[in-house]
Amino acid sequence: QVHLVESGGGLVQPGGSLRLSCAASGFTFKTYMMSWYRQAPGKVRELVAFISPTGGSTNYASSVKNRFTFSRDNAKNTMYLQMNSLKPEDTAVYSCNIYPPGTYWGQGTQVTVSS
Repeated sequence: QVHLVESGGGLVQPGGSLRLSCAASGFTFKTYMMSWYRQAPGKVRELVAFISPTGGSTNYASSVKNRFTFSRDNAKNTMYLQMNSLKPEDTAVYSCNIYPPGTYWGQGTQVTVSS
């Protein structure tokens, strides 16, 4: 069964950087498109980015384009979200999933951008 564990969140000042990780198991990771989502308090979950099975193609929400970089290491069944130039509006719980997302969601990792 699908199992996803996110890590790397934390508190960072505006303009700072964080790198999130997602460890996947229970399915053939290298054959799936994968995604990052985020959910801010009181808001619906939104798609941040998705990536092709090989990692050769990525797509980003306009709000994070040119600031976030999505990558994956299929040998390690792990994917990453490098987040630079963070803004307070990036504050949210970040979760990874296959793309399109399944019904299973991990616990997510909290990112808080605040001075």
